[in-house]
Amino acid sequence: MIPVSGDAKIWLAAGVTDMRRGFNGLAAQTDQVLAGDPYSGHLFLFRGRRGDQIKVIWWDGQGACLFTKRLERGRFVWPAAKEGKISLSFKVLGTDVMEELEYVPGHYIVNQIGRPRLACTCCEAVVQAEMPSRPIPKSFVGPALMAHILCSKYGYHLPLYRQSQMFANEGIDLSGSLMAGWVGKCAKLLERVADAIRDHVFEAQAIFMDDTTVKLLQKGQGKGKNKTKTARLWVYARDETAWAGAAPPAVWYQFSTSRGAEHPSEHLSTYEGFAHADAYAGYNDAYRTGRVKEMACLAHVRREFFDLYESAKLPVAGEAVLRIKKLYDVETQARHLGPAERVALRQEYAKPIFDDLEGWLKEQLGKISSKTPLAKAIKYALARLPKARPYLDHGFLELDNNTAERAVRPVAVGRKNYLFMGSEAGGKSAAIAYTLIETAKMNKVNPEAWLAWVLERIQDHPANRINDLMPWAYQDTIDAKNAEAEAKNAA
Repeated sequence: MIPVSGDAKIWLAAGVTDMRRGFNGLAAQTDQVLAGDPYSGHLFLFRGRRGDQIKVIWWDGQGACLFTKRLERGRFVWPAAKEGKISLSFKVLGTDVMEELEYVPGHYIVNQIGRPRLACTCCEAVVQAEMPSRPIPKSFVGPALMAHILCSKYGYHLPLYRQSQMFANEGIDLSGSLMAGWVGKCAKLLERVADAIRDHVFEAQAIFMDDTTVKLLQKGQGKGKNKTKTARLWVYARDETAWAGAAPPAVWYQFSTSRGAEHPSEHLSTYEGFAHADAYAGYNDAYRTGRVKEMACLAHVRREFFDLYESAKLPVAGEAVLRIKKLYDVETQARHLGPAERVALRQEYAKPIFDDLEGWLKEQLGKISSKTPLAKAIKYALARLPKARPYLDHGFLELDNNTAERAVRPVAVGRKNYLFMGSEAGGKSAAIAYTLIETAKMNKVNPEAWLAWVLERIQDHPANRINDLMPWAYQDTIDAKNAEAEAKNAA
């Protein structure tokens, strides 16, 4: 396509032209016959005798341009004039604008921190400004880069060796082992923020808890001796969005080398309230204290019947799924209402459905063999339903433990990429990083921007004001700055 500026004109040479001419010959014809300037930026068109070929010359500001076009079929339509020139001028009717989203690769900068050494002219004493606080002393990693590495690994599931390859593409040599050391030191620095999130989670009237497996590398001796064992990441979440609670949502992760009951008991040692959970027996020690009250998950009950219906199309299993769906229909109406309104709605609509479900399951159990998969599912449901009943009387409880299961999902995706934890220290670092990143996501805060903000100031931040570094506090700061900027622009 020939570029045409808005003020360019198009001149047609009337009659026919010898198509053997090049730019110089056509430029001479333009100057002598057409009385035009071939270097003016206008376009001059010439047609051959047979009408199937044209040539265009113009000056684009940098050089002379010649364009040739020959038609395989048909002829160019030309004005009837036999000599001189004909002008085809244009006027601007409007401009069509198309927006295109493009990607500009991220760039890295090197900050130089200068600290002049000054000597007193009287006593020769030497003074120098103190080094600014840094996330990792004596390291060249900056807060924003460290936040980027953490979020890439634990937020977007990029193992450190892949990040090392990406840095190498930008001409930066950062080995995986170097970044692993940074991650460990940074996690230790951020541990008190994770502890503050834990305290916030355990202030709730009800929490959601679950656990998932991760592989832990067991280093042996000799070639091929390294093996992995199954370790655990425990999840404790707080989310009051469903009942219009004012507290920000948060999630706390903990790492352990086994699934022993001592781990949740230790984690819950200071908590008092309800806990949504599955039927894992390891929680029973915490329940026996009386401080932690169990709230069973109806999604797990439904899953047993749903799987049976999907595999065997058992009518009883299908009916159980439909009855449980009616309870969820009530929850859809109760979402975002206050606790008292939720209780009233559940007592009027959900309680009769819940009671009928329990009675109907007992009736069905008496009609089938106790050794069938359906009987197993019914027994599981009958064992869990009494422990799910508290939600009918407490508006701050949920019907299921899906909040905790959503919090487990990032770990499940991540372990497919990094495969295993390199050490127990690495597992603890992962728990801290997941706590920070997933809590930020739950509050719709950019985790990378928030972590960079925290790392920039945490070394000098008072320990008794750690709550000022929470993601919701950061978002309040950003919102205040944006409101101030908007007010200035409006003025």
